[in-house]
Amino acid sequence: MNGVTAMDARRRWLALTPAYLVIGVFMVIPLMIMVAISFMEQNVYGGVFRVFSTDAYTQFLFQRDFDGNLVFNPAYLIILGRSVLLAGAATLICVTVGFPVAWFIVRQPPRVRNILVFLITIPFWTNLLVRAYAWVIILGRGGVIDSPFRALGLLEPDGTLGLLYTNTAILIGLTYTYLPLMVLPIYASLEKLDFRLVEAASDLYADKWWTMRQVVLPLAAPGVIAGAILVFVPALGDFISPNLLGGAKRLTLGSLVQFQFATARNWPFGAAVAVILLVFVMASLALYVRLTRKAARAGEP
Repeated sequence: MNGVTAMDARRRWLALTPAYLVIGVFMVIPLMIMVAISFMEQNVYGGVFRVFSTDAYTQFLFQRDFDGNLVFNPAYLIILGRSVLLAGAATLICVTVGFPVAWFIVRQPPRVRNILVFLITIPFWTNLLVRAYAWVIILGRGGVIDSPFRALGLLEPDGTLGLLYTNTAILIGLTYTYLPLMVLPIYASLEKLDFRLVEAASDLYADKWWTMRQVVLPLAAPGVIAGAILVFVPALGDFISPNLLGGAKRLTLGSLVQFQFATARNWPFGAAVAVILLVFVMASLALYVRLTRKAARAGEP
């Protein structure tokens, strides 16, 4: 019996070896390289000097004055706060919009339901950069949003609402990009819902809002939490929407990392910002695990 168990264990290890290799080569090793670079010194011509230094992390909070003294610099903390607020706001909007959409889909007949789920996935067929440029045209001067106001005389012929290159534009882009990632997990949770519970609540004269709060929402909580993580994590590191829709004055953590590597050639600082971003991602995943376990315990009979 022990021999059979040991053989099964070896087979499992052999079956999992390719997955471990892929994770190690494409995830663990690059992360280790990134962390190592964050503790090196900048080479002004690009690349790094392989000398241990914490200057990159110091730069995130401090800058040196003319006398060489460290002075607190809140600029990057402001960028961090903007990134968290935008990602959090996009997540909240996606939950607010995504739950009713998922609920509407799950209440349809199976054939219509499949068509609607198919329509939800269509944006993923288009390149993210193309979709972001589409919003630049929509929100820009002479776009779809400005035109009705101009036709009604509410805007001057060359006037604009000024939505482009604002935090609002970034929020619109993030919400549009990641909304399907909220709808699909919520739909998956609602699809497993035993609607006899909803009917029982109705038979006991419970109103629709009470049924939604006390029956549907607790059972759909795992999907809502999963969707929130799927939206918040990539939105926190997104740099395409902030760059195209927010402009150069609306930096986020993702666009800051891209700028440090591609333009400023400050690899250690870019890697340090990426590590800080990774810490927020890991904290979000830890919160997801905790909330999921709590929701699972709450859903137990």
